[in-house]
Amino acid sequence: MANHNKLGIEGEKLATEFLINKGYEILETNWRFGKKEIDIIAKTDNVVAIVEVKTRSTEYFGLPEESVTHSKQKFLIDAADNYLQNLDFDADVRFDIISIIKSGTKYSVRHIEEAFIPLIE
Repeated sequence: MANHNKLGIEGEKLATEFLINKGYEILETNWRFGKKEIDIIAKTDNVVAIVEVKTRSTEYFGLPEESVTHSKQKFLIDAADNYLQNLDFDADVRFDIISIIKSGTKYSVRHIEEAFIPLIE
């Protein structure tokens, strides 16, 4: 497995633990709809959080969250719509990003709640 894939898996595990420690209930990890994937689906209070995890080993190419482009946002919105249609939830939905930078053996974790808002097109 390529190093960047290993780093991504490490980041997703760290993000899951981070959310659990904040009191979130993890509903799904790596949920797939066709070729689309949601890293983490979690619930807190009356909110379902669709969470994209971005992990980098350096800020050289920018902050991890900057790689969640408009097309990636649309991708997540489509997948979330499919996921939520199959559930009987009466909850608000938001899209979060967990941005992780690994430096040696240390991690910097940043949780960006409501990182973007889906727009009706």
